[in-house]
Amino acid sequence: MSDTIGSLPRRGFIGAVSVVAAGVSMMGFAEPASAMSTAADPQLEAWFGKLKGKHQVVFDAPGANDGLPAVWPRVYQITMDATYPGEGVSPMVILRHKGLGLAFNDAVWAKYHMGDVFDIKVDGAVAAKNPYAVITTLPLPNLGIAKLLSTGVLIGACDVALTVYSGAAAAKMKLDAAAVKKEWIAGLLPGVQVVPSGVMAVARAQEFGAKYIFAG
Repeated sequence: MSDTIGSLPRRGFIGAVSVVAAGVSMMGFAEPASAMSTAADPQLEAWFGKLKGKHQVVFDAPGANDGLPAVWPRVYQITMDATYPGEGVSPMVILRHKGLGLAFNDAVWAKYHMGDVFDIKVDGAVAAKNPYAVITTLPLPNLGIAKLLSTGVLIGACDVALTVYSGAAAAKMKLDAAAVKKEWIAGLLPGVQVVPSGVMAVARAQEFGAKYIFAG
């Protein structure tokens, strides 16, 4: 769909990075390595430190994959707890690239036509609201990003993807890129943690001991 924000003709995500980086600061992308701080962010490190117990896993979600990144962590949580009770279970989900769309509330989703932006459809039609915030169509409790957060699942959202996709949306709608990104961050489901990049977060979670599962 060449007339949608999410189509980003042919160049895709990489092309969008080039366009947005020309007018938007992307976490120091344009800075030389020597200019970047090497100090850890205590709040971010504390978030990764919530990975506790014997059973830790990070679900890497670069795509919506029919909502499975909002289902599999709960399946893991339930079955691991049942099989190894009392040993501690810590699932983490990193929403990056087109998986980022799962992280937003319905108001921001509708305003910015995120069904188009992130190529998410329900029954063949572009989704008008986030279909994976709460999922009630499967016979398991607490499915969907909002419900996962309520059970202690850690959810991270890629700041690079936030910058690129909100910047593309701002350019298309002739709005201020910084203001749109701020609105997108405010529109994240409560409890979602913004991480510097999705790939960094997936790697850092593994450094904390989490096993890797591809979810997108």
